[in-house]
Amino acid sequence: MKKTYPKATKTVYPIICQIVNVIPHQFIAEAAKAHKVLSRTFTPKSHVAAMLYCQVSKTESLNSICDVAAANEALWTSMGVTVPRRNTFSNANAMRPSAMAKDLYWRTYNYLTGIAPDFGRRAHRGYCSRVKAPMFAVDSSTIKLTMNSFDWARHRREKAAAKLHMTLDLGNRLPSFAVVEDAAHHDSVRAAELTAHLRRGDIAVADRAYTDFGFMNGLDARGVWFVTRQKRNMKMEVVRRLMEPAAATGERKTQILADEIVVPAKKSTAAKYAGTLRRVTAVVEVQGQMKTMMFLTNNLKWSARTVAEIYRDRWGIETFFKELKQTYQIRDFIGYNENAVKWQVWTGLLVHMLLRYLRHVSRWKHSFSRLAGVVRACAWLRRNVVELLESFGANGTARGGIRVVQVSKPLYLQAFLPFDAGPMGQHG
Repeated sequence: MKKTYPKATKTVYPIICQIVNVIPHQFIAEAAKAHKVLSRTFTPKSHVAAMLYCQVSKTESLNSICDVAAANEALWTSMGVTVPRRNTFSNANAMRPSAMAKDLYWRTYNYLTGIAPDFGRRAHRGYCSRVKAPMFAVDSSTIKLTMNSFDWARHRREKAAAKLHMTLDLGNRLPSFAVVEDAAHHDSVRAAELTAHLRRGDIAVADRAYTDFGFMNGLDARGVWFVTRQKRNMKMEVVRRLMEPAAATGERKTQILADEIVVPAKKSTAAKYAGTLRRVTAVVEVQGQMKTMMFLTNNLKWSARTVAEIYRDRWGIETFFKELKQTYQIRDFIGYNENAVKWQVWTGLLVHMLLRYLRHVSRWKHSFSRLAGVVRACAWLRRNVVELLESFGANGTARGGIRVVQVSKPLYLQAFLPFDAGPMGQHG
């Protein structure tokens, strides 16, 4: 019997409307009420829908969003929202508290992880699958801004930038905490706030920017395990060697070179961290290259390779930042003041989570960037979005949902025909 595949069935709602409707309607109203957002014509839901469309379509200006909404007015209003006007939209981004977008993100996060437990909880991958404790990567990403934002986001002498501080759950690859602010502060300033929600037995993984003895002492006192890198100028005294030093080989695999118990060598730093640390020197593969790194941890029971592999799994947060910037509108901003930039960053995170949820529900097997591309291209199609994604199957070819129409004529504009398209000279 011939195998049949699910078809992308028709629906009265376009795909962009279905994405907006993943968020329970009362969440937007509750978030708006909590942050005292008042409106007469441009409702909070209309504002959120316009910002979500901005992220899905990667639209670069307010005018473009307003023009598309006006051109598709019937489909746009089917979401239960009004078509935005440029000045009204700009004023909403500038004046309505961005804390509303942040609140909406976490309300939706708790809702989606509650109705789909497998979406919120996933086992670690690769070698770290044997690690049962929750692992969290702490890092930040700088977002370049135009000089229009220089007054509030000055970064160095002649640059403006914002910074997204984040704690990423390395199991489900979703943020568990995030802060958006100007880029003038060092990463370590937000370290304690980013890890305040971690519980005893959790694992915090961070790069050298967060290697601060006071911060690490606070984690150790709370029973939180950590893995970080030793700074180049950090002086440590070896107390005991857990293995004989080894030389690196040319093999492309994780190699342990040294495993030692160390303490801070300087009195000033020893006063900030009272206990002992374990230092593991290993050769690990990072972006296809083998690099020698020194790791510091407060766990003495893990194998040396587990320490190295836990840190290597931290690369998941770098991938997250890259995915976020390449897939959504986090580079070109439609507003310049601090509030408007935060609105755009938080709605970018919200759309990322919504599409990740659709990937989970549809069991999408291909790259996330391809899923985002399909949704962007089909935003105004009246198709069931889950069945549309399912129709791509395991080999990536859509079945029954999308047809590719071949055009025999060259794709030039008819008003600009080539010179040989017709007879030349005078005609009667």
